[in-house]
Amino acid sequence: MAVSFECTTHTSLPKSELFDRARSIDAHKDSMAKSREEAIAGVTAGLISLGEEVTWRAWHFGLPLQMTSRVTEMQAPYYFVDEQVKGPFRRFRHRHEFTDNGAGSTMIDRIEFTAPFGPLGRLAEKLVLARYLKNLIEARGRHLAGGRPE
Repeated sequence: MAVSFECTTHTSLPKSELFDRARSIDAHKDSMAKSREEAIAGVTAGLISLGEEVTWRAWHFGLPLQMTSRVTEMQAPYYFVDEQVKGPFRRFRHRHEFTDNGAGSTMIDRIEFTAPFGPLGRLAEKLVLARYLKNLIEARGRHLAGGRPE
């Protein structure tokens, strides 16, 4: 059974700039410095676009992990979707949505994932992974909006 959550980030940045920051490999790497995330294959710098893939290597829960994601949908500067094609999850989908607001723009991150391991995985999804991933996505959002990585 999939777990889903969303995170909302408000910023004074224009929507088009926030859209580009969200698909920037370099900005993502900077926002994930704490987990030593590196792009090691596919698009490894600059902006990722529709149909392109990136493979990330990072440390989470004290373990080295790799995940390859592909941008499967995109309508600039309104939204894009990246989905795991290889990695630690049974399924991982991240929809990034962008809207104008009176003072700049808003980004909504919608995450859906399924852990790789049976009944124990469902418990881990809800108790550990969902909270951990939500904290990562919120920190990334703050960084993209102009804050500092944590």
